Amino acid sequence: MRLHPARFLALGAAAAITASALAGCGGAATAQNGSNPDILVGISLPLTGGFSADGQAFQKGYELWQSDVNSHGGLLGRQVKLKIVNDNSDPVKTKAQYKQLIVGDHVNLTLGPFSSLLTTPAAEAVGPYHFAMIEGAGDANGVFQDPLGDEKYHNVFSPSLPVSDYMRPLINWIKSLPPSQRPKTAAYPSVDDPFSLPAVATAQTKLQEAGIRTVYTSLPKGINEVTTTKDLNKAEATAYHGAAEATASSNAQIVILGSTDVGTVATFMKVFEQRKYQPKLFIAVSGPDQGQAFEGTVGKANSNGVMVPGGWDGGYANALSENMVEEYIAKYGGTAAGVNADVAEAFSTGEVAADAVKATHSISNVKIMQYLHSGVTLQTVQGPAKFDKLGENHEAVAFAFQWQDGNFVQVLGAQPNSAQIQYPKAQWSNG
Repeated sequence: MRLHPARFLALGAAAAITASALAGCGGAATAQNGSNPDILVGISLPLTGGFSADGQAFQKGYELWQSDVNSHGGLLGRQVKLKIVNDNSDPVKTKAQYKQLIVGDHVNLTLGPFSSLLTTPAAEAVGPYHFAMIEGAGDANGVFQDPLGDEKYHNVFSPSLPVSDYMRPLINWIKSLPPSQRPKTAAYPSVDDPFSLPAVATAQTKLQEAGIRTVYTSLPKGINEVTTTKDLNKAEATAYHGAAEATASSNAQIVILGSTDVGTVATFMKVFEQRKYQPKLFIAVSGPDQGQAFEGTVGKANSNGVMVPGGWDGGYANALSENMVEEYIAKYGGTAAGVNADVAEAFSTGEVAADAVKATHSISNVKIMQYLHSGVTLQTVQGPAKFDKLGENHEAVAFAFQWQDGNFVQVLGAQPNSAQIQYPKAQWSNG
């Protein structure tokens, strides 16, 4: 899903320029609402469409953060108010909505949508208005840099785990094994997507350095120009089946799949089962983390042993995280294990914005960006956040999870409660 939006958004009318200047320093809201107005935060989310499940979880995370910050006096003595609009998982609509939030609704701050597909146009939309785009689910390299490697507006900041670091726990675990116990071969099939590719590419490079031979790698054709989730779903039906067949034929001992959704993983698993191909380890960038949506699709028995990376765990021993989980359960019910990581990503985005506002004693986006680029380390429900010059957080904690007998458990990462990794993984149910 490649997007290369125009680098500069034309400012059509003088009124728009005036609105942007006021919004960038928080002046518009003050002029309209009088003394001590609410701090208005603009957000576009995919509440319907292909990303709706994640968008709705993000909404819960943002609203939970709003409730938390307001219960502690708000920011600068003002209450935080969210203006959330539905982009229907459409990048074109997302871009237009963020412009409207700034120019028409005069928001003071903007927080990100869900996915790199939507965050890229969102960041491009707010950039010309000198607004920060603090976000938690747009971590593909292209969000921070254009295809030529140039930095964009220096306005994107994500406290979440960069996708290039996703496989860090798995790489470290494999390298920790005695050479005689390490897998000997690996396959790296991947969709041609800016979210999945960096994770798989990094894993391939690091594991090859550790002596693990690559026996298959793929970039399915015809997916470069995908710009909507509908197009992606159409493309996967044909492109991914061939890559899955080739992976099975390679007989690799481990498979690291660059996936973006449940359907992609299910396609590979179905082919593997049909071919009676049993890798010792199977990890997918995205899909197995979707709870019942994943287990219900592939079946409880087949999910057993499947792994996925992630940057947050409901049992994460972090005081801020534990407090957020308590607040979530009090509001929505359930258990810590059932809290979607999207909630933590959204909540931590709000935390970063709040810390920057407090530190600068201001809602000036220019000052906020300068502060976040200063090298300061902040603490969030996802752990430490320190932004490099691109706005990525390579200090983020990293975990790996595995389905074990119907339970989704954390198996790799710096956690005292990590479960024992199942290796080799369980056989397919009909294998």
